[in-house]
Amino acid sequence: MNASDTTHRRGFLSRMAGAAAAASVSIVGGAAVAAPESGSDDWIKEVKGTHRCLFDFPQHRNGMPLLHILNYLNTYSAAYKVGPGQAGAVGTFYGMGNQSSIPFAFNDAMWAKYQLGEYTGLRDAAGKAYTRNVFYRPTKDDLHLLMQAIQSPTIPAFAEAMPGLGIESLQKMGTKFLLCANAFDGWCMELEARGKGKAPDIEKELHANLLPGVTIVPAMVIAIEKAQAAGIRYNRQ
Repeated sequence: MNASDTTHRRGFLSRMAGAAAAASVSIVGGAAVAAPESGSDDWIKEVKGTHRCLFDFPQHRNGMPLLHILNYLNTYSAAYKVGPGQAGAVGTFYGMGNQSSIPFAFNDAMWAKYQLGEYTGLRDAAGKAYTRNVFYRPTKDDLHLLMQAIQSPTIPAFAEAMPGLGIESLQKMGTKFLLCANAFDGWCMELEARGKGKAPDIEKELHANLLPGVTIVPAMVIAIEKAQAAGIRYNRQ
C-alpha cells in the first residue's frame, strides 16, 4: 500500500469515526466553541422557491425518483399554477453497492470507462448495458427502464415523460443534485475492490467528470438535516 492509498483511506475512515467533528471544536473559557462554518451549505441558496422538497434516494431504482421529482415540479406548475422559480427540488446521490444512485452523478465517458451500465444493471431495450449516463438525457426509447421498475407491461403514454425526468431537464426546472463525499469515497474503494483501479485515482478521475451543476457535500445525512432546517421538505424514495 502506497502513501496515497493510506491517506485516502485514513481520510475516509477518520470522517466515519467523527474525528473531524471533534477537531473542529475548541475550548474557550471552559466552554465548547464551534469553528466557523465553511461553504458546505451554500448549495441551499440554489434551491429557489416557496415550495421546496428534498427527494432522498440512495438507490437508483431505474430512475423512478427522478420521475417523482418531475411530478412534483410539474404538478405545482399545472395544478397549483405556481410560477417559474417558485417550486424547487433536491436530489441525492449516495449509497453503495450496485443499486447506489452515485453513478447518476457522472458523465458518459465515466459510464463507458467504468462500465456503469453493467454495474447498475441498467440495459437498453436490446439488452445491452448502457455506456452512457442514461438518466442525464433519457429518450422515449428508454421507457422500458421505468416499466421494469414498476414491473409493468409497457405503458406508451409514459414515454412522453422520459426526456423530462432527465437530470439535465430537472436542473433547468429548478432541481439541485447533491453527491455525498463520504459515500463517494467508500464507493471508490468498492470500485477498487472490483478491480477498476486504485481508489485515489478513480476518485480523482470521477471528480473531474461530474455532471455540470452537481455539488459534493461532506455527508448526505447532514445535508438532509441542513435542508430541513432551511425549510426544505423531505420525501423518502
